[in-house]
Amino acid sequence: MIRLTYRVEAPGDVERVAAKIASDQSTGTFVALPGETPELKARVAARVVAIRPLAPVGTPSFGDPHGQEPARPRTFNRADVDIDFPLDAVGTDLAALMTIAIGGTYSIQQLTGVRVVDMVLPPAFADAHPGPQFGTPGSLRLTGVEGRPIIGTIVKPALGLRPAESAAMVRELVEAEVDFIKDDEKLMSPAYSSLAERVRAIMPIVLDHEQKTGKKVMYAFNISSADPEQMLRDHDIVADAGGNAAVIAIQSVGFGGLSFLRKRSRLVIHAHRAGWDLLTRHPGLGLGFKVYQQFWRLLGVDQFQINGIGAKYWEPDGSFVSSFADVTTPIFSPRDTALPVVCSGQWGGQAPETYERTGRTLDLMYLCGGGVVSHPGGPAAGVRAVRQAWEAAVAGVPLARHAEDHPELAQSLAKFGGPSGDA
Repeated sequence: MIRLTYRVEAPGDVERVAAKIASDQSTGTFVALPGETPELKARVAARVVAIRPLAPVGTPSFGDPHGQEPARPRTFNRADVDIDFPLDAVGTDLAALMTIAIGGTYSIQQLTGVRVVDMVLPPAFADAHPGPQFGTPGSLRLTGVEGRPIIGTIVKPALGLRPAESAAMVRELVEAEVDFIKDDEKLMSPAYSSLAERVRAIMPIVLDHEQKTGKKVMYAFNISSADPEQMLRDHDIVADAGGNAAVIAIQSVGFGGLSFLRKRSRLVIHAHRAGWDLLTRHPGLGLGFKVYQQFWRLLGVDQFQINGIGAKYWEPDGSFVSSFADVTTPIFSPRDTALPVVCSGQWGGQAPETYERTGRTLDLMYLCGGGVVSHPGGPAAGVRAVRQAWEAAVAGVPLARHAEDHPELAQSLAKFGGPSGDA
């Protein structure tokens, strides 16, 4: 049985609307059907198994569909509704699951709001999908990191740098002993910086440093493409050059694209969720991350970007903390968890709160873009400052005190000014 939890909002009887969701998304339609026998319903019909009322609201989440103001104030009832879908009716295909259990729900006329907030899948899904190939253990092993977070950064500016300019920055970061570097999600393969040219410029620096020091910095090249075969060709360019990671804009490449790649991949898949905000930003509509991330983990992402404390975007800290728990909680077993990537405006100042609110764990990637490359002392000093911030966080030492004999951290505190610094 597949269980979906919907946060339902309607001007009338929520129980009746819940029953309509179950009917419309399985065997029913707008009239009784001759073939809709009791036997068929018992085998494949979805059914409502629980309704938990919530406080009503005075404004419909969908708004007035006809662009007219309501004639008088109204109350819109809400509840969390659990609906079970028989596995026989859906199967283990994730496109079918999205279509049947989630997609059509939003078109039901009686709803003024609906949000999918939870999903519990049967073990058959574990057998049907590969899950992460590397996950947290593989990411730590490949970066050679123990006893601290993986410290990462992003080549900035996001767009405009030519391969030689990107390589110059990479050289400085590699020599500063950063653990991970990535292309920005917006940089794919433009004429001024094709993927093949970036790989030729950057990988010799990574491999030369590995030969000298034994440490191989993980560089994730952006190979996202709407064409799965092109994505695979780009994957091979990276892997054949000695690379070990790729950035995938999962929302843009889709389920099919990621599935095609994962089954053939030799690279760590670093998931960027650009576009997810379209599905979730309104609290009464869309998908909760707890549901969304299960699809992508089953399909095989190894590292998952989830924003961070004091993020520069809209997401509140509580949402980040929940997302951290989501990607690190097994769906079926520990091997299907993904490495949480803490990002979005991070620079080190958020390290103490991140450490405390995520359960004092060090199994994460701490990814800083401007928080590293915009450091007053340069990117190498930025890397050292972030490491110093995490040393202080784990030791329970206030950042200002630790900065007294760590000049790079002191410069960060002066530059970014506090946990909400826009980096």
